[in-house]
Amino acid sequence: MTVNLADFSAEALTRAFRRREASPVDAAAAVFRRLDQWQPKINAFCFEDRERTLADARASEARWQAGAPLSPLDGVPISIKDLILTKGWPTRRGSRTIDPTQPWNDDAPSVARCREAGLVIIGKTTTPEFGIKGTTDNTLTGVTRNPWNLERTSGGSSGGSAAAVAAGIGPLSIGTDGAGSVRIPAAFCGGFGLKPSFGRVPAWPLSPFGTVAHLGPHTRTVTDAAMLMNVISRSDVRDWTSLPFDARDYTVGLNDGIRGLRVAFSPKLGYVNNVHPAVAAAVRRSAEKLAELGAHVEEVDPGFDNPLEITMKLWFIGSATLYGGMTAAQQALVDPALAAQAAAGARVTVPELQALTKRRGELGIQMRKFHERYDLLVTPGVSVPAFKARASNEWDTPIEQFLDWTPFSYPFNLTQQPACVCPCGFDDDGLPLATQIVGPMHGDALVLRAARALESAQPWATMAPLS
Repeated sequence: MTVNLADFSAEALTRAFRRREASPVDAAAAVFRRLDQWQPKINAFCFEDRERTLADARASEARWQAGAPLSPLDGVPISIKDLILTKGWPTRRGSRTIDPTQPWNDDAPSVARCREAGLVIIGKTTTPEFGIKGTTDNTLTGVTRNPWNLERTSGGSSGGSAAAVAAGIGPLSIGTDGAGSVRIPAAFCGGFGLKPSFGRVPAWPLSPFGTVAHLGPHTRTVTDAAMLMNVISRSDVRDWTSLPFDARDYTVGLNDGIRGLRVAFSPKLGYVNNVHPAVAAAVRRSAEKLAELGAHVEEVDPGFDNPLEITMKLWFIGSATLYGGMTAAQQALVDPALAAQAAAGARVTVPELQALTKRRGELGIQMRKFHERYDLLVTPGVSVPAFKARASNEWDTPIEQFLDWTPFSYPFNLTQQPACVCPCGFDDDGLPLATQIVGPMHGDALVLRAARALESAQPWATMAPLS
């Protein structure tokens, strides 16, 4: 059987580089072939520059030949969501309002750390306009589709990243998560997605959506996510909200298991009524597996009401900020969903904002108290399998209901806790399903450890969509 480097994890690639069984140039070439195969079908990328990518791969190859790689991930292909600045490449944010010919002089912190570590950036991945919704479609580049079923959505807003990783177009990608935007598409596309604790991965420029917005990895394996966290969690003075630098190695202790951990299993969070039967059954099996691995699993709800109103109104305020800074000509170009969100955000009063902030704080306190009793919380990733993909002008869902199908993700953007999604099976149509693992604030390593335990018991990395 022919070995295809596009199917390798980041961990496996670096092992091959170290043993001189393959080179970063070989890996880049394999990823380009996979991109050429899948891009016409899934539309996961909005920009690539192969000449620059190959130059970076050749430089990495020389470092490995000299025995002087910049990091364990030197030479590994990675993609970057098109909300995140990349020096020399346009960041259009899925919007026709942004001029791609303007100077692009800065790398975002996560991108700067990747370059310092020698990773090879293969391109920019698609996003809905300014990341405003949980599907990936925009009026600039169209619809991004799910590699498992081209008629279904990849999710969003990091749908391009999740679809790319699922299709083997690089083992790593960096996305953003403001209400589930890393976890939703990872769940729909059968990958691993981590939303770290807020501030653990520095971001700049600061998001118009404020302190609900996180950056995190899309990968096929937990180990790859841990390795990428070692790179992108390093500090950057441009993010004044970032946490103090934690020099931990996220791969250390990753395989220590979960024996003795206290795990709360909440299949509905106490308020979700639309969980698909296949999702419910698969996630329950994951909870049972955690118990078999030695965790003390108790079915219990955290005890908070649905915080959808808090999420949506805070989000709408961010949309109003974006929209209000545009010219009339730019406003005429945006996704109708952005205009509708902006109009709703403009109606939120200052006293109402203060009340929302207070309610958000109370939710955060409640979850911190909850984690005094439980180490981890396990829930479904998304309440339904991936649904039909649509163009931006084909959605008829009221903006107030646009997150009804992902009620398990946005609460933990409000609380800023680390959370990940892990594949946990398929529905009858062959679509991936996912379990969410939520940890206490700053418990990123614990979340990764639990996910790794689940991965070791029910491996998913060999699952891949058919071409």
